[in-house]
This record gives sequence, C-alpha cells and structure tokens, in this order.
Amino acid sequence: MYISPKNALRMIAAAALVSSAAAHAQAPAPTRIRGEIVAVDATTLTVHRRSGDTVKIAITPDQAVGAVKNIKLSDIQKGAFIGTATKAAPGGKLVAMEVLVFPEAARGTGEGHYAWDLLPGSMMTNANVDTVATGVNGRTLQLSYKGGSQEVLVPENTPVVTPVPAKRADLIAGKKVFVVANGTATNLTAARILVEKDGVAPPM
Repeated sequence: MYISPKNALRMIAAAALVSSAAAHAQAPAPTRIRGEIVAVDATTLTVHRRSGDTVKIAITPDQAVGAVKNIKLSDIQKGAFIGTATKAAPGGKLVAMEVLVFPEAARGTGEGHYAWDLLPGSMMTNANVDTVATGVNGRTLQLSYKGGSQEVLVPENTPVVTPVPAKRADLIAGKKVFVVANGTATNLTAARILVEKDGVAPPM
C-alpha cells in the first residue's frame, strides 16, 4: 500500500503521541506498549514490555511503521509544534523527559495537556512553542494550546527527536518499539508503531 510522505509523517507523529480524544468520545482508551521486539511474522508482533510481560499484537501485511531521528535542542524554535512528556520537579516546575518536534503537516496532533504513562505522575503536553529562553540548565519553553499554557524546562541532555519514515521490514527482533494498540489485553491490534532505526529508539 502506497503512503505519501505527508501522510506517513502524520501517521508517525500520531504514533508517538496519542491524545486523550478517545476518552472524550467515551471509546476504549488505546494501550501504549513500550519494549523490545521478540518476534515478528506476517500477522503478529511479539513484544517484551519494559514492565516485564510479553504481549502479542496483531499487525497487517501492509502495516504502517514510523521511526524517529535525533535532532538538537537548539532545533526547537519559536513557532514549532511539539509534544513533550514531563515530570514535576520539586516546587512543581515541569521538566521535559523527551521532546518530539512535529512536522508542520502534523501540527495540532493530540493538542493539550494531559496525564501520560511514561512514569508515574508524568504529563504530556502537545502545544505551540511561543517563546524559547536559554539558561544555564537548558532551555525554557513557553507553550500554548487550546485552553491553556505551560512552561517547561528542557535540560541539555533531554532526548529531542523528530519523525522519519520507516518500513515494515524495520520490525526486527531485538529492536526497541513503541506501539499504540486497540482492543483488550488479550486481543490487541496495532494502530501505530514506532520502531528503533539507525540506533535511535523511540523515547516515548
């Protein structure tokens, strides 16, 4: 199945950062799976999760797959649309654990500020970068989204990535993977997949 570069970027971006829209629509929330590929065949992706268990996820022969590449902290510019998983530092300041810079074609993906499951108590903010201030501890981003705004500190060593295309053939045992799947715990179907490529694993 042919996927245009523009549509591929949209799919990759959505894979990395899924919004809470499903919950608002009272649909079952997707399951986010982080781990390492154990096996893959024509219909099934088997992943050993970071939580310790192993799950089987249904995939299709023409399954769309994405990846990310590293970029510099300085590449986060005013006007960019980003997604960042954050944790609260003492005093409540939000500190980025990772940042994904969306391609312009995917602007607005998952917009908002909501709970995330990277770590206990973590949050996800998908928003426009209004200002960037450089300091001794990194960069402070002033972010705005429909209905609110947040200030986030991005330390110098924070993973900063942007989506790149990948192929189903990149799903190889031993590679790190991030999967957004629909269904129940015993009957999962992949909706979005990000896979490690060129040594860069999805930081989500």
